[in-house]
Amino acid sequence: MSGWGAYIGAWALFLFTHAVPVRPPVKPWLIARLGHRGYGLVYSALSLAVLAWLFMAATRAPHVALWPMPAAAHWIALAAMLLAVALLSLTLGRPNPFSFGGARNAEFDPERPELIGRIRHPVLAALGLWAGAHLVINGALAHALMFGGFAAFAALGVLLIDRRKKREMGRAAWAELRRRSRSADVTLPPQAGLRLAAGVGVTCALILGHQWLSGVTIWPRFLP
Repeated sequence: MSGWGAYIGAWALFLFTHAVPVRPPVKPWLIARLGHRGYGLVYSALSLAVLAWLFMAATRAPHVALWPMPAAAHWIALAAMLLAVALLSLTLGRPNPFSFGGARNAEFDPERPELIGRIRHPVLAALGLWAGAHLVINGALAHALMFGGFAAFAALGVLLIDRRKKREMGRAAWAELRRRSRSADVTLPPQAGLRLAAGVGVTCALILGHQWLSGVTIWPRFLP
């Protein structure tokens, strides 16, 4: 399978792996056999593998130009990625009862909600930033569909997770927790500087490994 057939197949597998393994009764069945940690590791590895295949399929699909690449494309992408990585650096592993990816959610303090008080879905927000920037700078049809799809996936995810959390917590309890979190002052997590430094390191690694991730070398574009 090649060309548009491989691209459609990659999209189908991407949607399947992001819909079926997380739904009941599939997720509890997998956790019972793999454990919570094992499930997370296997699901993350599967997601990355499918994402890599989708990238390669988009690159190999027939080129249909929709708009030209901006002259400052690499700087647009860098600005968005720095913001996205900083957001993830300051929120990953922190209590977040509003979304997925939180840790020790019972310890969440609405009086000190950190960035969660303003951005309750930081992973989806980072995905939207990444997808939106790459949509602007990649005007080929296959890439536009891919990054536009990711942006839509992030927006739809916010609506679906909010609906599920309201159902689980109760609409009134969710609304009250949200109100208290939004009215609190924004604070940073412990070791925020170290987290941001790690985020800068991740950004540099992504730039250096961009060819391995997507087949496109970008690091020379940032040299004087």
